[in-house]
Amino acid sequence: MSLSVEKLEGSMAKLTIEVPAEEFDKAVTEAYKKMKNRFSIPGFRKGKVPQAMIEKMYGAAVFYDEAANALINEYYPKEIAACEEEIVSNPEIDVEQIEKGKAFIFTAKVAIKPEITLADYKGVEIEKVDSEVTEEDVMAEILKDQKENSRSITVEDRAAQLDDEVTINFEGFIDGEAFEGGKGENYKLTLGSHSFIDTFEDQIVGKNIGDSFDVNVTFPEDYQAENLAGKPAVFKVDLLKINAIELPELDDEFAEEVSSFETFAEYKEDKMKFLQAKKDKEAERERQSKAVEKIAEASTIEIPEPMIEYHQERIVNEFAQNLQYQGLQLEQYLKLMNISKEDFMERVKPDAIARIKTSLVLDAVATAENIVISEDEINEEIQNMATMYQMDFDSLKEMVSENEIKAISKDLAAKKALALIGENCKEV
Repeated sequence: MSLSVEKLEGSMAKLTIEVPAEEFDKAVTEAYKKMKNRFSIPGFRKGKVPQAMIEKMYGAAVFYDEAANALINEYYPKEIAACEEEIVSNPEIDVEQIEKGKAFIFTAKVAIKPEITLADYKGVEIEKVDSEVTEEDVMAEILKDQKENSRSITVEDRAAQLDDEVTINFEGFIDGEAFEGGKGENYKLTLGSHSFIDTFEDQIVGKNIGDSFDVNVTFPEDYQAENLAGKPAVFKVDLLKINAIELPELDDEFAEEVSSFETFAEYKEDKMKFLQAKKDKEAERERQSKAVEKIAEASTIEIPEPMIEYHQERIVNEFAQNLQYQGLQLEQYLKLMNISKEDFMERVKPDAIARIKTSLVLDAVATAENIVISEDEINEEIQNMATMYQMDFDSLKEMVSENEIKAISKDLAAKKALALIGENCKEV
């Protein structure tokens, strides 16, 4: 097994991987064992036809595709793990030589980590980030607790009002035709929450339990489902139930019930401190993000297209995984949004480019600052992971590969580089 690397223009490279002839012959035999039940030849029971007989009847290459795929899947990861170049894209594979008794040779055209001419990264000027916590912020947080501790009372002797929680059935129509995603049954909606589009909630105010009525709305021009954007719609609505929400008084008794404090003043002060700490962290992340973006803009970075495509795929896969947690498949989402996967990939391209630039800048800063991650820091990170996954530290560390250790080290170095950039930027 051998690897040769030929660097190409535009941060691309051609990897040539050679697998010994004996390994290829073994792979062909393994392919025969896997596929032999597919062949029926008179005079032989199914699955008992000799390899040589099958190759004679169907050609020597009958098992080559299976053998080649097996060898590529086995040897490509091994070789790129040992490669000095950092591979940053999926490979474009070509088989160069495939013949019994000879070495199996294939090539992989890949993007490699591009060079970056790093701009000045200390003293970067950014627009001032607001981290002030207002009285309105504090009260909004308190009102969340108040709402969570509210009581719901069934109302039957009056019409629906703002802030009521109503239960409805509804179905939407455009030009007399029902549209996908426009139907709901026993749906709970708080009037005035602006959960629904346009004046939908306002038109329920004043209606009584048992009423059936039309709600006329117009979808926003920038609505996420392009087939609905800007179009007028009629919803057939049945009002099933009205619940009034009774909120507790904001006093010392409330503070004792929802917190460890005895007075409302102490409880409110704690909310202020909590929000300030939260906003300070958010502001620091925003400062860091703005500074890195400025550095990336001023740096010279040429990103190979396959690297961008690789990160686009990663973003889409992450999005698909998050959808699965909500019980939705990516294909269903795309159909609902009336867009193709190709269109969606194009939409995430700016995010992919931004991710790449950020990564390259932080890596370059870590190198320039000679940031080195100690074994203790790596162990601490593994301990954090062990705690998260409720695992024993030693057991998890045994499972962590050398490449994963490198990834952890790189991630920690990037975090230190990011902190350094944030500490040295100037708000104007």
